[in-house]
Amino acid sequence: MGKTEPFASGVENDDGLTTIRPTTPNRFRKSIQHAQAARLRGRLNSEEKSMVTFRLNGEEQTLDVDPSMPLLWAIRENLGLTGTKFGCGLAQCGACTVHVNGNAIRSCVTPVAAVQGGAVTTIEGLSSGEALHPLQQAWIDEQAPQCGYCQSGQIMSAAALLASNPNPDDEAIDQAMSGNICRCGMYQRIRKAIKRAASSEAVVGIFDPAAAQSATKEADHV
Repeated sequence: MGKTEPFASGVENDDGLTTIRPTTPNRFRKSIQHAQAARLRGRLNSEEKSMVTFRLNGEEQTLDVDPSMPLLWAIRENLGLTGTKFGCGLAQCGACTVHVNGNAIRSCVTPVAAVQGGAVTTIEGLSSGEALHPLQQAWIDEQAPQCGYCQSGQIMSAAALLASNPNPDDEAIDQAMSGNICRCGMYQRIRKAIKRAASSEAVVGIFDPAAAQSATKEADHV
């Protein structure tokens, strides 16, 4: 496997303190460039709008918006789902991570036009009622959050990882999570939570919240 990029790099200042600088994985650098170009087009054509249709957490949505609007703001402001957070606006912290067609992407730099006809999943779409996704339960069991602000993005990146690699080792986890920054430094607990979910009986890649909820109800009646 290739070299693993760190979650973040530490740079010591003249006063002896360490500044944490998030790393930008190569796979996100092109999306940043595309987003910058889209924002420029948006400034030049600020009055232009278009209809954008996509599926959000299984439900079809149509928005009449500036096509260069970041997906993050369409999700939060236009559609009212606030679980996805704004962190940096540069795809360097991972707080805004969502899935587009099953892939983890940074919604703060992804123009809403880029998801036309696609399927978007946010943190709200991982669970159904009381039936938590295995990762959400593992996050609770391992007490991964501290302030909690970055955790929806952390979980979404982890879910994409386990969907493609149900039993990742430390290197695979570090690689997949390299763009997600936790300013509280809960990386060890996050890694433990991912491993806990990977070792559970649930098949994370095809987790069906409705089926899990039904199974739970049946078990209660036994």
